[in-house]
Amino acid sequence: QVHLAESGGGLVQAGGSLRLACTTSGRTFSTHDMAWFRQAPGKGREFVAQFGLIRNKISYLAAVEGRFTVSRDYARNTLILQMDSLKPEDTAVYICAAKPPNNDHFADWGQGTQVTVSA
Repeated sequence: QVHLAESGGGLVQAGGSLRLACTTSGRTFSTHDMAWFRQAPGKGREFVAQFGLIRNKISYLAAVEGRFTVSRDYARNTLILQMDSLKPEDTAVYICAAKPPNNDHFADWGQGTQVTVSA
C-alpha cells in the first residue's frame, strides 16, 4: 500500500514563497512516478507538476511554469514543490500523487495540504 504524507502548506501574501514536501517509503519513491495536483474550492483536481521515474522527466502546468520547481530528495524519499511568486489564484489544496511508470493515471493520493495566497 502506498502512503503519501504532505507538509509545508500555509498562508502567504502574493509574491511570496512556500515549499511543499511529500514523503513516502523508499520502495514507493524508487518505483513510482510522483506528482503534485491541486484542487481549488468549487473546482476539479488539476495537474501541477510531475517528476517521472524514467529519465527524470519533469513537466508543469503552463500556469506555474517558471514559478514552481519540482524536485526529488533521494536521501529523504521526498518530493519537493518549491513555489515562488505565488498568486491568489494558486490558492488550493495541494495533493501528492504516485503511480507506477507503466500506468496511465495516478491512483494513489495523499490527504493534501492547504495553500492560501492573499492579495
